[in-house]
Amino acid sequence: MSSGNVGPPTSSSSASLRVMPLIPERYIDIPSQRLYALSFGLLIQAIKLFDCFQYLISSEGSSAPHYGRKWLLVDLLFCLALSRLRIPRLNYANSIVVLQVFGFALMDGLLFGGIRLNVLGDPTRIHRAMSSPGMLSISYILSLLTFGLVTSESYGSKDIHLAGQHTVRMSPISTAQLNPYSQRFCLDSASSSVLVPILLNNSSPTLLRYTITPLGYVESSGAKIESVTLSARDLKAIENARLELLRAKSSKQEYSDDHVDEYDDEHETDDSRDPHSSLPRLQTTQSLVHIRLSKPGTIRLKDVHDPSGVDARIFYPSDVTIAPCPRAQFVDGDSLFRGDNVKCAAAGLNTLGEEKDVQLTLGIFGVPPLSLKWYKDINGRREQFVVEGIETEHISRSEPLTSSYNSPQEVRVPLTVSAEDFGVHTYVLESVTDAIGNLEHLSSSWSPAKYGDLSPELNTNISRSLRVLHRPTMAFKGCGPQKPSFLRIGSNVSLVIDAQEADSLDSPWDVKVRYQPPTDEFGKSVNKRLRPWQQTIHTQSDKRDVTVEADSPGDYTIVDIRGKYCEGDILSPETCTVVELPKPAAEIEWRRIHECSGDTGVAASLVLHGTPPFHVYYRMQRDKEPARELVKTFYNSRGEMTLQPSQSGHYIYSFSHMSDANYNKVDMKGPTIDQIVHPLASAMFAESSGRDRMTINSCSENSVEVDVNLGGTGPWNLNLQLVGPQKSEIVSFSGIDTARRRLQVAFPKDVNKEGGSFEINIISVEDSSGCKRTLSIPGVTVNVKKVKPTARFYGKEGQRRVVTLDNEEASLPLRLTGDGPWGIKYHILERAEQIHFARLESPNGHLRVKDKGLYEILEVSDSQCPGTVIAQESSYEVDWVPRPSATISPDTEAIYEPYNGTYILPAICEGTNAHVDFDLTGRPPFQIMYNIARPIDSGGTRLLNQPTFNSIQPRTRFQLHTLEPGRIYYEVKQVGDTAYPLSKHKGIVIPRSDRPLFEQEVLMRPSARFASLDRLSYCLHGSLVPQGMGSGSGVIVLQGTPPFELTISVQNLAASERFTETVSIETVKDVSRCEQRLPDPQERSIWVDVAESAAIVPSERREHFCVGEVAHFQLEGIPPWTIGYHVNGKAYSQEAKQSPFALAQRQPGEFKITSIAQQQKMCKSAVTDLTYAVHPLPTAQVGHGNRIFQDIHEGDQAEIKFTLIGEPPFTFTYQRSELNPRKGGKPGKVLETHTVSGVTTMEYSIFSALEGVWTVTFIADHYCRYPPAQPDRILDQRP
Repeated sequence: MSSGNVGPPTSSSSASLRVMPLIPERYIDIPSQRLYALSFGLLIQAIKLFDCFQYLISSEGSSAPHYGRKWLLVDLLFCLALSRLRIPRLNYANSIVVLQVFGFALMDGLLFGGIRLNVLGDPTRIHRAMSSPGMLSISYILSLLTFGLVTSESYGSKDIHLAGQHTVRMSPISTAQLNPYSQRFCLDSASSSVLVPILLNNSSPTLLRYTITPLGYVESSGAKIESVTLSARDLKAIENARLELLRAKSSKQEYSDDHVDEYDDEHETDDSRDPHSSLPRLQTTQSLVHIRLSKPGTIRLKDVHDPSGVDARIFYPSDVTIAPCPRAQFVDGDSLFRGDNVKCAAAGLNTLGEEKDVQLTLGIFGVPPLSLKWYKDINGRREQFVVEGIETEHISRSEPLTSSYNSPQEVRVPLTVSAEDFGVHTYVLESVTDAIGNLEHLSSSWSPAKYGDLSPELNTNISRSLRVLHRPTMAFKGCGPQKPSFLRIGSNVSLVIDAQEADSLDSPWDVKVRYQPPTDEFGKSVNKRLRPWQQTIHTQSDKRDVTVEADSPGDYTIVDIRGKYCEGDILSPETCTVVELPKPAAEIEWRRIHECSGDTGVAASLVLHGTPPFHVYYRMQRDKEPARELVKTFYNSRGEMTLQPSQSGHYIYSFSHMSDANYNKVDMKGPTIDQIVHPLASAMFAESSGRDRMTINSCSENSVEVDVNLGGTGPWNLNLQLVGPQKSEIVSFSGIDTARRRLQVAFPKDVNKEGGSFEINIISVEDSSGCKRTLSIPGVTVNVKKVKPTARFYGKEGQRRVVTLDNEEASLPLRLTGDGPWGIKYHILERAEQIHFARLESPNGHLRVKDKGLYEILEVSDSQCPGTVIAQESSYEVDWVPRPSATISPDTEAIYEPYNGTYILPAICEGTNAHVDFDLTGRPPFQIMYNIARPIDSGGTRLLNQPTFNSIQPRTRFQLHTLEPGRIYYEVKQVGDTAYPLSKHKGIVIPRSDRPLFEQEVLMRPSARFASLDRLSYCLHGSLVPQGMGSGSGVIVLQGTPPFELTISVQNLAASERFTETVSIETVKDVSRCEQRLPDPQERSIWVDVAESAAIVPSERREHFCVGEVAHFQLEGIPPWTIGYHVNGKAYSQEAKQSPFALAQRQPGEFKITSIAQQQKMCKSAVTDLTYAVHPLPTAQVGHGNRIFQDIHEGDQAEIKFTLIGEPPFTFTYQRSELNPRKGGKPGKVLETHTVSGVTTMEYSIFSALEGVWTVTFIADHYCRYPPAQPDRILDQRP
């Protein structure tokens, strides 16, 4: 054995003794290890705080143990791992690690509800712990050391005698609503289908059942009500198919948007939008499912099963009606569809006459009654119409309809339209609505027709087009019998035939013209070279007139006018007379100027033939000098030239040429003279100014009277010259012995035959000395009219008739001849004594009249002469379209009261559908305006409404007003149709004596409700009688006509001794036997709380004392209690406001409880003798000692189970408290407390429909009770 030196350890040995970290420094240095460890610890605590926040806001109280155990384990592992890593400055002794673990455990208990701080302390818990078998536990010692500041009442309570709690929470009601957005659905075709939404709330259905009732279903019809059941898989398949269709539409829309310019507004359409996109957003608890329907009928939702086993409640209304989509169209076969879509005005009228009505037929399909909206477009002016109540004949059924709506019907409806205006008439069906409310737009893609488009394709199944054209009217322009057209020899003249009224659509026009050469007085042709002819002239496409080139004199007459579609009317003047103008000529007479003393010159008297002004060219030569050519202008057909040269000589005068307004410098062979002269005497026409020519209009047979004023010495001889169109003559009057004389001048022969104009000129006058003087003064123009004016009505025999509306002005076409203006005297044949006068300016004028009857022309006169009336065409008939009327159908069940002329309908219950059938006469569609009134207390009536009803059928159904009870009066005020629409005849109403009147009594439906909804309280087995005369609790208010028949139901909502009942009103009837009016469901029922009789139960018996040897009593019922007892035979009473109630036995003797009453001495009951013994304390558990959370729906009940441990019979007390929003927190305010006694089973259940936290606070078995009574609550038995 060897020995060595022993000394202090070296530095290397000291380093080896230092504790090394688990992770060598070569991997992670020590400061970094400390940083990582502390960071990880802080991360753990941060996550712990997050879990604490989640725990506080969560409603699951059972999560408290989960969080506490989890974080206790995490903290333990962290402390052990930190100790194992041996990081310097973080490496602690084992005792320190134990304290760390204990500190983390305490913190976890405080954070997650395992340990509560009772700042004010709770001595009852300490007292309860002292009586517990575990009173020496650590938690108990901790509670004692902190004087109750810290206790270990952990998750769900650690009290082994009163353990567990049952929390009942009200969950939202599971509901189902069919068609929640009140949409309407219809089937386009037999193969189409619709998706009807069902809105679910708090429900995920596993099974859904509905029924389909056919439209118009009657029980005896043989049809069946079909029942359909859908599983969750079926509903999911329908939803998947719907979403797939939406995705396909969305993809198609996106592709369309990519290929459309962003500024192109024409592609902005709603076809691709989601049909549910405009619906309200769903709440988090709501969901939508759909059912697919391909059959029409009424769909009624029956059952919706939820996975919870509770059926979802179905909202009202629980049904929706699916029907075929309504449709309407024009029925093929009418005249417009066949192509007869152009109509012409009647001859001589500005309308179509009696052919203005067009008969169309509509085919309408859908659920009746139907409503049709259509409009007519006349030259761009649109007028809307609505026709309602369309259905087939009303058939009375022996059985009522089970379905709400009739089966679809196909209705054929006649439609009469009146084409009164000229232009394009278009009739378009716009939309149709059925009885369910399905609206089908028909004319969304229709475009109006152009004026010139007559293609039959425009007459589609929803539209009809008609063109109304004017009859072309033509006449000669600027030419007529009284205003001829003049023709120069060797040239031609243009005669214009102008169209005064014509439609360009009717062009071109064919005009037939006839030519007749001029004839003499014997009817023979004046010029045999001219032959009569007749030819047809066509107008140009862009012109409205025709030009006839006339190269021969005669009469040109319009014979016929025809357009492309319409015949025309010939207006006056229909004949144009062409007169050939003769070349100008002159009759010259030279005279020497002799003043009764010698020649002073020459004078030439010229009678000029032609058209003034005249230019006469003449030569004057003096002696051998060159001749000078001179010209003189004459503005009359007679002229005088006085040539008095200033120089003497031999003068030669000769005429060379003459011109008038039509010819220029026509050769003239006139006489030549050397010298001419003569003067004196005077004469002039009376009333002549001496400057202007006077005009006389004559209608006499063969002469005219003129007055002449003479000057000089009489008697006189007077020479007059009559100048006609072609000839002249001299008329002499001799022996005139007065200064003013009326001369009778006969007409020239040519004027006397055909009429015309001629002039009377005074050419010379000779006085008594024989000195004759030639005069040149203004003459007199005489207009001779041989043709008298005529008057007649235009139109063929049998067609001189017009039909107008009542008091509407009618235009009767006239044809007048003569010179305007014209005066017409006429009368109505039915009132012949009344003579009427009219003044007209045009030969084609119209007589404006308003009254109906047969009009007859009596006299006619123009501006010059009276005329004649053509007897065969002197009358014209005017008739009125009859006004529409309405009468109550004879099939209507009513009693006629002749005193006031009203129909009394049978009485009917309030809200019942009722109607009256009316028979209508006139031209459909009809409009009926009527008054609805009801009587008032003062004795009169009050107008409720004045609606207007539309119908397209001659028999219509009139809906009655039954929403309000009472006497309702109806009065039809106005009836309109196509001819007399109400919009144009607002002021014309039916006379009161002729108005249809009817009335009906609407009976009030009976109703019943509770006057007050306050809860009632009664004792068990007590009588249900009013508790007080002044209170309204339990009083039922009845409305209707007594006596009443009332049905009431009572429902028990719990099976325990303390329960709640509902008393509900089921039905009520009165004398009217009408169905009851459904009140608010909340007013139909009332809650009644029923309590068991009051009782006092001993917790221990005297001979077997339990803890403290104190006699305890538990009180049953509703506080306050009145307890009666005997002490040694002496009676006492004690009032207790809470239970338990205890008495310490302090004096010997007999202690006996005699009675107990509750709620101010109500429900009083007797109590028997009591004995006591010491036994183990009993135990009561709620939910087998666990925390139970249960969610129920409104109307459902929760079962609260109590487990009782001890010797039966048991008595225990439980209470219901408010919910605490914080998890792990104490229950809130106590809402109610109940005690149950005499329980012989180990389990006891109660049922409740109320929300709260149910806990047990007291338990007593056959011998003992828990918890024991508190010292400060013990009452001495001595008085």
